[in-house]
Amino acid sequence: MNEHPFPLAGTVLTARASGALWWEAERLLAVSDLHLGKADRLARRAGALLPPYDTHETLTRLAAEIEALAPRTVICLGDSFDDDDAARDLPEPATDRLTALMAGRRWIWISGNHDPAPPDLGGTALAELALGPLRFRHIAEREAEGEVSGHYHPKMRRRLGGQSVARPCFLVDCRRAILPAFGAYTGGLATHAPVLDALMGADALAILTGPKALALPMRA
Repeated sequence: MNEHPFPLAGTVLTARASGALWWEAERLLAVSDLHLGKADRLARRAGALLPPYDTHETLTRLAAEIEALAPRTVICLGDSFDDDDAARDLPEPATDRLTALMAGRRWIWISGNHDPAPPDLGGTALAELALGPLRFRHIAEREAEGEVSGHYHPKMRRRLGGQSVARPCFLVDCRRAILPAFGAYTGGLATHAPVLDALMGADALAILTGPKALALPMRA
């Protein structure tokens, strides 16, 4: 299956195999950590060079989710751009494509640690958003309830089909959901990392992305 539904704070949310989160009742799509412009930022800082296709690939995947689900609202949960310069210097074709995706729907930019300044691309920039029983923010807060966040780029390694594979994953329990990074070339933090172990309850699931959404116990 390309999705896995789960309950949170009286709602039913769906983890998509793409790494996007779908709230059917609100027709709301949430994605986190797009890191648009990462290759350009690394080139500016004379870091390791990546193929300059990350923004195109990420927007192509986002466009596919929007076409499939026709959301009324899209929430980008922070680190949508790799830094503030990346937001300002987004190439014109990428800006045009992003503008087209935003047209006709509510679009919310949650500020992240990489992109604290509001992007000058339309939409609404917020530090966080409360909607019904849920609160959308970039970085999880330990005592929060009904929280949807990103930031950590969780990733789980498991043997699947006789091979050891590492896949980005959602982490979900009865209090929160942490989304995987949606952007290309974003790396990840192992699900057994202490910071993630401290945030997630004993009931936590890791929902792996990839060819299909696969739910496993986080601590299996």
